[in-house]
Amino acid sequence: MELKTAVAALAALAQETRLAAYRLLVQAGPAGLAAGRIAEALAVSPATLSFHLKEMAYAGLIQSRQEGRWVIYSAHYAQMTALLAYLSENCCADATEAPACCAPVQAATEAAVMAPPSEARKIHPAAH
Repeated sequence: MELKTAVAALAALAQETRLAAYRLLVQAGPAGLAAGRIAEALAVSPATLSFHLKEMAYAGLIQSRQEGRWVIYSAHYAQMTALLAYLSENCCADATEAPACCAPVQAATEAAVMAPPSEARKIHPAAH
């Protein structure tokens, strides 16, 4: 992941409603949620939610699909995993010994990057 991509993703999550919506979508899994259900769960207007979803989609954190008359949003797990890997890739790089906190996170993140979304959730549950 490039620095600009990481900054865009972090900026998209640096707002209370967007972070809550993103966490809701991560929790919903690949099936995702209809925009109306997200708005209800967060108690925000559809117009407000639309603005926030657009920001997260632009950052590559979520994706949408049409199902009949509904727009379904879901987390883009590969992008989330790439962001986590980017944030932790140099974890404790300057330490003489890698603390226990780094090795499990790095190994799980590397495995999750290579796995499809359903498997990545099993490999790295803390990230999902």
